[in-house]
Amino acid sequence: MPRTKTTLIDPDVQLLQALAHPTRLAILRELTDTNEVCACDFTSCCDVSQPTVSHHLKILKEAGVIAAERRGTWIYYRIVPAAAERLRALAGELLGAPQVIPASALMAARPSRDARTPARA
Repeated sequence: MPRTKTTLIDPDVQLLQALAHPTRLAILRELTDTNEVCACDFTSCCDVSQPTVSHHLKILKEAGVIAAERRGTWIYYRIVPAAAERLRALAGELLGAPQVIPASALMAARPSRDARTPARA
């Protein structure tokens, strides 16, 4: 008899997966600038269509990153404070101490494409 494997997704993995897309990260950045944002306003920051924004909002909501409140025909989104705290805690665990590493420093630490590609004879 085949065994079925029940996979439980680590909540931290689900949180990080939800943020691992440029559009969803743009949505989160937009929400950090204000208390809440109407769903219709995300198309300007994300440069994608409304159905695509709705898809990404759904993923973020299912991961517990954002919460929604309907007001008439509009839906307003905000960051869930517990999700923001968990991100801070994860960063602290990974870095040992809260610090900011500029993206330019990360790029400088990577070997150049030429250094990674062996020379052809």
